[in-house]
Amino acid sequence: MRKFWVKNAKKIPRYLKTRFLPFLEWLPELRASSVLKADLIAGTTVALVIVPQSMAYAQLAGLPTYYGLYASFLPVIVSALFGSSRQLATGPVAVISLLTASALEPIASSGSEGYIAYAIMLALMVGMFQIALGLLRLGVLVDFLSHPVVLGFTNAAALIIATSQLGKLLGVVAEKSDHHYETVWNIFVAASEFTHWPTVAMSVMAIALMYLLPRFWQKIPAILIAAVLTTVVSWAIGFKENFGGAIVGSIPEGLPSFALPTVDFSYLLDLAGVAIAISLIGFMEAFSVAKSMSMRKTRQHLDANQELLGQGLGNLAASMFQGYAVSGSFSRSAVNLSAGAATGFSSVVTGLLVAATLLFLTPMLYHMPQAMLASVIIMAVIGLIRVKPIIDAWKVQKHDAVVAVITFVLTLAFAPHLENGIIIGVLLALGLFVYRIMRPNISLISRDHSGKFADARRRILETCCSIAMLRFDGPLFFANTGYFSDQVLRAAASAEGLRYIIVDASSITEIDSTGEHMLHSLARELVDSNITFIVTRAKPEIMEIFERTGFASPEWSEYFTATREEALDYAIKQMKICGDKPCGCTRDKCPLMHKPKLGTV
Repeated sequence: MRKFWVKNAKKIPRYLKTRFLPFLEWLPELRASSVLKADLIAGTTVALVIVPQSMAYAQLAGLPTYYGLYASFLPVIVSALFGSSRQLATGPVAVISLLTASALEPIASSGSEGYIAYAIMLALMVGMFQIALGLLRLGVLVDFLSHPVVLGFTNAAALIIATSQLGKLLGVVAEKSDHHYETVWNIFVAASEFTHWPTVAMSVMAIALMYLLPRFWQKIPAILIAAVLTTVVSWAIGFKENFGGAIVGSIPEGLPSFALPTVDFSYLLDLAGVAIAISLIGFMEAFSVAKSMSMRKTRQHLDANQELLGQGLGNLAASMFQGYAVSGSFSRSAVNLSAGAATGFSSVVTGLLVAATLLFLTPMLYHMPQAMLASVIIMAVIGLIRVKPIIDAWKVQKHDAVVAVITFVLTLAFAPHLENGIIIGVLLALGLFVYRIMRPNISLISRDHSGKFADARRRILETCCSIAMLRFDGPLFFANTGYFSDQVLRAAASAEGLRYIIVDASSITEIDSTGEHMLHSLARELVDSNITFIVTRAKPEIMEIFERTGFASPEWSEYFTATREEALDYAIKQMKICGDKPCGCTRDKCPLMHKPKLGTV
């Protein structure tokens, strides 16, 4: 034990620093003026975007707009200090805001004190779950959210988010129903009876600015310009007083105070499912953004478990300083990266500038139109609607496309209870995965015209009536041993005069006790039917199992070969050959007996 501690004494402090104080890795880099300058510029640029965007997302979450600013202060800083990615910009995002609203609207009215308390409690639950996953190094759990499930969910969520803002874009108020599609219908009915055209004009102005400005001046923060201009116009014309338009209104000055979140145990179980969904989807969104930046530009090594800790601590900070659940933002991370962010200090700068906004600039936000915030949300979620990846999934694996479409439809149908669509999508994806590994591909192998081995069914090749060669593609375990045995026995029964079955085991990656027992029993059963069972190209670790269990004992050792040619040579030597085929074969020739010609590729 003493030798162990002496040997690893230097590694332990480094592990503790990397695990619990990762910011110490990049902090010394700020001594370079170029790095410090780049982070100051990037942090300022992101702050110009996050102020109006976070207010819009808070509105989407059913919270007063300033709670978006609260969630953009400390959570942004904490996540950057303790996360793995240097450029990931954390804060309020559209999908997490929508999930928050969908979870809380059934139990409290939007914007009420109870609603705010539950939103803060939800952030606490999300943070605790993410921290637990990070400490237990269970980041792999996120893999259960397959790409098709996330694809279907995000497309549906984008439509739900966009349509949820129609009322604010048109200046109408409609009754909320149990299902989102009913609420959207109510909005259209209300708009047909009365549309507030000054609000529509503000919406068109904001969307036009955010759409057109990046087309001509890419470096200009279009969201900020749109926010400033619509706010100035709103103030100048008296949008609220003279036209009855909806504005942000008063925002409390000062920083959010520290307060331990209130935990209502009566709703704890009700929110648990949503908290887990937010934790996994939020982290998956954050980490996919971080990986994308790493692959495209930074080449930074990322640790999924460390990022879970960072995101979890960010949500914990949100719950203790009157914020709500946060995650990594794709749009703001892209801005951060393009602005030249070198370290996590850029996010610290962003958080501090948001704090300065809360302290000194809140009066300037009073006249900002609600339509402007709705427009920000609309423009943000347009990029989430992606049909091409579903089409691509259909080309790769039809099952994946089906999962994506079903998740999409169910998420829309269950809205606002979005977690139901995710859960069913995950279960469906897992079910299809289990089905695929229970029914892996089994290829019937023959030789093509050049003498090379190929899939006879796919290439429509002739087969030998005396020798059948099968390749099993996948692990052989309890769930698919019955299928394997059935396929082999079916091949034995379908070919009259069959004397040898050769199993190409090169694609069997692992085997359990049920699989080994089945092979041993199958070999004896075939021998009793005067059919020899040969295994070829088994991996070394599989052969070790066969040797330990006695399957590859001297009694059976001659039926295990290293190559397919050796297996065929053994079978051919044991049979009487009449010309180009085994005697008794009804075909003109046995294609398996024709080896590749010299010079063929």
